Amino acid sequence: MGPADPIPERKGYPIVTYRALNAAILTVLVALFALPINIKTQTSRTRSVAPTGPNLLASLPESDALALVKLKRALDEAMPRLLASNPARLSAANAQIEHFKTRTGIDPRSFEQVALGIRYSYPSEKITKLQTVGLAKGTFSAPAMVAAGRIAASGKFREEKYQGKSIYIYTLEDDIKLFGLFNFRLREFAASPLDANTLAIGDSQSIHNVIDVSRGRKRASAELIALASRDPNALMGFGGNISPALLQSLDIGNQAIAQDLSSVRQVYGSFGITQTDVEMFVAARTVTADSARQLGDTLEGLKQLGAIFVPRLSQAKSTLAKSALQNLKIVIQANELHIRTAVAQSAIVPLVSGL
Repeated sequence: MGPADPIPERKGYPIVTYRALNAAILTVLVALFALPINIKTQTSRTRSVAPTGPNLLASLPESDALALVKLKRALDEAMPRLLASNPARLSAANAQIEHFKTRTGIDPRSFEQVALGIRYSYPSEKITKLQTVGLAKGTFSAPAMVAAGRIAASGKFREEKYQGKSIYIYTLEDDIKLFGLFNFRLREFAASPLDANTLAIGDSQSIHNVIDVSRGRKRASAELIALASRDPNALMGFGGNISPALLQSLDIGNQAIAQDLSSVRQVYGSFGITQTDVEMFVAARTVTADSARQLGDTLEGLKQLGAIFVPRLSQAKSTLAKSALQNLKIVIQANELHIRTAVAQSAIVPLVSGL
């Protein structure tokens, strides 16, 4: 569980422990820079091809950031590959999925994809809170949810009505280890069937916002939807706005880098998995083309400097960093900085297995 200085909790919201968050962030940052950067907020090749069919992201309420996760592929394809060499951890991951299903009546394996909408708020200086709501597309049973909730929540279960929809609220006070890897503290968990194939998940207020979208209220911006779904083959796509307040809440640890990042206004990208590699694409939109070039120069310098720091990392992190740096490509296109890299699954497995 997390050390001192955790992300501030907010009742009713899932809170990622600081240890798990740092592990996830470190994986990305090592892949990019191989340098230690501490962030204190809870935050396949890419092709510009529009996805076909209705986009689940379009049903989300107004958000600062969006993500689309191919959940079934993540559970059935990516997770077994990454944990294949650690049967005990794979078994633990599957057991946690079953535990979550028992507690809530919701089977994560039944959902093809999950769309996430995130809103930022800034209760005080250098503190950012995230309010997240999810839409899961697949198959589920509302009666099973109610039955499981009433049994597993030991009476701490209630049903609310909003705009003709039922919202089921579970008071769990439970630690959930997602996929056997990342710890979430669930105090209150709400779910509402929107139709026969779509389930809204989050806190009750966020679900109210989702229900309001169907009644003509503000929905997620078309621009962020396009950014998060640029690569229809990605395991996960994301897009988000970067506000000055959000940047101020980051503890970068280097004033020059912080100054370069202050020009970033949007980020988007994707993660994918092939038979052998995990691929990552990240793009940053800056205020001007000059800002993008300057940020690119900084990252090129960090890439060179990374070779000095890699040997100081643990063996698992050093192997990952070397692989990422060897494949790292930085390209400037107008006011956008594009970063691509691919890391062998064999390099990620030891790091993931040790979380």
